[in-house]
Amino acid sequence: MNKGISKAVIRRMPRYYRYLGELIENGVERISSNELSEMMQVTASQIRQDLNNFGGFGQQGYGYNVKFLYDEIGRILGLTEIHNVALFGVGNLGHAIANYVSFEKLPFKMIGLFDVDPKKKGIRVSEIPIMMLDEFEEFYKTNRVDIAVLTLPKDAAMPVAERLANLGVRAFWNFAHVDLVMPKGIVVENVHLSESLMQLSYNMTGR
Repeated sequence: MNKGISKAVIRRMPRYYRYLGELIENGVERISSNELSEMMQVTASQIRQDLNNFGGFGQQGYGYNVKFLYDEIGRILGLTEIHNVALFGVGNLGHAIANYVSFEKLPFKMIGLFDVDPKKKGIRVSEIPIMMLDEFEEFYKTNRVDIAVLTLPKDAAMPVAERLANLGVRAFWNFAHVDLVMPKGIVVENVHLSESLMQLSYNMTGR
């Protein structure tokens, strides 16, 4: 990935991917930046600037080939191969995310669920039995885990993340109420649902 491309551009790419997927489902083969702009409420110039970071993909007066652009953005986002996912902390949020990953039409495959509560051992979520956290090391010997999802209490997130990183896990989708700070070479996406809700509250108050 080109390090000169801004995080704001990268954040918009999944949205382009989602809208293009909907266009494909509706049988649309070509679309202009102006038409895409009306759908997404993003200016046509912004769309062109964003895509030009990766080569443009369109022709003046011709627009974009929807399937080609969809596939190219998928390649940019690393969606051309299956990513194995393991989840740690199977509470209410963990259940919801496990079900979401299992049924969403994206190349992410939930392969393991782990918790510390012995009462949960063997319970199936999306046909996957919950295992104990202490079983992960043995599990990891025979299963490639590309992404660890953390839906853990704040105090547990960092120790678990460090433990997983020491075993070889290199990407974390973190929903714990703490920002993970990991060594260089380990990718972390910290997701704070409360921050999104507070932004919504601000926008309501601002109106």
